Amino acid sequence: MRVGVVFGGRSVEHDVSIVTAHQAMAVLAEGHDVVPIYVTREGTWLTGPGLNDLDVYRTKRWDEVGDEVRVVPGGTGGLVAAGSRLRGSRHVPLDVVLCSIHGTYGEDGTLQGLLEMAGLPYTGSGVAASAVGMDKRLMNDVFRAAGLPTVPNVEVAVDDLDRDADAIAGLIEDGVGYPVFVKPVHAGSSVGIAKATDREELHAALDVARRYDDRLLAEKGMTGCIEVNCSVLGGGGRPARVSVCEQPVAWEEFLSFDDKYLRSRKGRDAPSKSAGMASLDRKIPAPIPDEVTKQVQDNALAAFRAVGASGVARVDSFVDEETGETWLMEINTMPGSFAFYLWEATGMSFAGLMEELLAIGIAEHARRGELLFTFDSGMLDKQRWGKSGG
Repeated sequence: MRVGVVFGGRSVEHDVSIVTAHQAMAVLAEGHDVVPIYVTREGTWLTGPGLNDLDVYRTKRWDEVGDEVRVVPGGTGGLVAAGSRLRGSRHVPLDVVLCSIHGTYGEDGTLQGLLEMAGLPYTGSGVAASAVGMDKRLMNDVFRAAGLPTVPNVEVAVDDLDRDADAIAGLIEDGVGYPVFVKPVHAGSSVGIAKATDREELHAALDVARRYDDRLLAEKGMTGCIEVNCSVLGGGGRPARVSVCEQPVAWEEFLSFDDKYLRSRKGRDAPSKSAGMASLDRKIPAPIPDEVTKQVQDNALAAFRAVGASGVARVDSFVDEETGETWLMEINTMPGSFAFYLWEATGMSFAGLMEELLAIGIAEHARRGELLFTFDSGMLDKQRWGKSGG
């Protein structure tokens, strides 16, 4: 197939997206015609075979090797490359798009809506599930409505923070206490997250998070708990299934951006898999009792279904090692490195995971195509509606 891989984007996770996409393109190139589609930080879309080279991004040469393209709503089944006076625009056909943009304008439903308007099959969750998965407050509301355990939290609007920062601090102290983690509602990859153990640190944490979003979330610090994650794969008529669990190993008290992407795994992986989320130190399988593992996996499957996710997702949880109690932290509908390391540990190769994602995306597109989106109501019949409007 001719597979467009879209990555980069106007997101704080731009660089992470580049790594995820290049990991995927290396695998996809073994059996498909790969079309790199790089979205710059300014929002320009570029394509060209030279974009399938990480050195291009290290040396900032994407304008030299890429041609500007656009996605045109209306079902063209591909991209339109910008033309010139001497050479007209050309069509770049695609069979399916592998979505690899993490964060805003890629993971939040906006990219998915654009691709649906263009009539292009794409991988991953649809518009609504992507939007809910990106909005931590809506996500928690959906989890609670499904009867799933969530981490206690308090939502903060930046406008309210500007009006009375001390009053907001008091609400957080009463609602979740200390320690507390403050995070942007829509950001990912631990960007903008800070821990607070007293009011002075809380004000500082709120100041950090507000730089990335106008809505913030203050979550209870789960003292004495460990993080345990697993991945879910499903959609397109296929039953959802769950991977083994992992325990990420933080170098500090929580997983920072450096922990997730910049720490070395001491050569345990091949070079092509040494970056991105695959570079994180982790214990696979997570060293927890079987019954706790099953609870984490059952919660992950329920969370996947609750938001209506599709494709591959990673669901992060907290586990109290003493009591075995579990809480859902979040669902990531476009996980770094597509969580291939969890599926390899489950018995599925990275190449096999990519094939599953493409097949699910195409099947979901076909299912949407069977639905009715138009209806001839007869409201504009001239016999019923004259110049006066009725």
